[in-house]
Amino acid sequence: MSTDPYAALGLTKSATTDEIKKAYRKIARENHPDLNPDDAAAEARFKAASAAHDLLKDPETRARFDRGEIDASGQEQQQRQYYRDFAESADNPYRRGPHPGDFADASDIFAEFIRAREHAGARGHGGFGGFSARGQDARYTLEVDFLTAVNGGKTRITLPDGQGLEVSIPRGTDDQQTIRLRGKGNPGIGDGPAGDALVTLSVRPHPFFRRDGNDIVLTLPITLDEAVLGAKVATPTIEGSVNLSIPKGASSGRVLRLRGRGVKPAKGSPGDQRVEISVVMPPAIDDDLARFMEDWRSQHQYDPRKAMKT
Repeated sequence: MSTDPYAALGLTKSATTDEIKKAYRKIARENHPDLNPDDAAAEARFKAASAAHDLLKDPETRARFDRGEIDASGQEQQQRQYYRDFAESADNPYRRGPHPGDFADASDIFAEFIRAREHAGARGHGGFGGFSARGQDARYTLEVDFLTAVNGGKTRITLPDGQGLEVSIPRGTDDQQTIRLRGKGNPGIGDGPAGDALVTLSVRPHPFFRRDGNDIVLTLPITLDEAVLGAKVATPTIEGSVNLSIPKGASSGRVLRLRGRGVKPAKGSPGDQRVEISVVMPPAIDDDLARFMEDWRSQHQYDPRKAMKT
């Protein structure tokens, strides 16, 4: 993996969160393996951009990378040892003893440990017998494909210990949404319950669908004759293909709406699918078409730019 995730996205350290997201989506659209089969270079660019986006999309993780605390793969960097680290090390014979104030910035589980000890002492019981504490939550990231996110489904995540965990993706899941898996985090202490697993989802861009709220947006290419004469055209939706009626004289940029064909969230009304027409000329203009258009233009001239003249 590149040691500079900013370079993988074509950005600098001054890039905003929105610029990082836009750069990733652009690279993903242009280099997605589904659109570039057998193109190893495109696949490498896609993977590098995905890894860079995973690292930089979270402000806290990005800040840790910028400070040099983690590397480009998210692994902890070896930190320099300062005087206090040496003074507090276990093998220092002059190490000072513990003091209640030393635990002020400790993690939640150690703070709970001290509270339990103090509580046991107040009741006249010594030691830590019978102490229980809830396990800490574990955080993971998981990339899911676009259609699984909008339609819901199941996928698996591999935990650091190699254990596989099935994750149910709710219908209508959005990018950067976090799912809580109860009891799937770190084990508790004593009789304490296990923590939860918090899985943040990164939605992989789709080659031709994009999401706008609960609406799905699609650019649909049509032929010249379909635009002039009108037609019924097979049009992809997130739930399969439907026939869309193209009105006669449809121009590029015209938006048609498929009601209720957008994202169906767990709560609330479903969105629509907005279909933007794009008239695509034939790959070659033959003599018949050229002659026809010349004759037509000589008798039916019109000016679509009339309103723009000053």
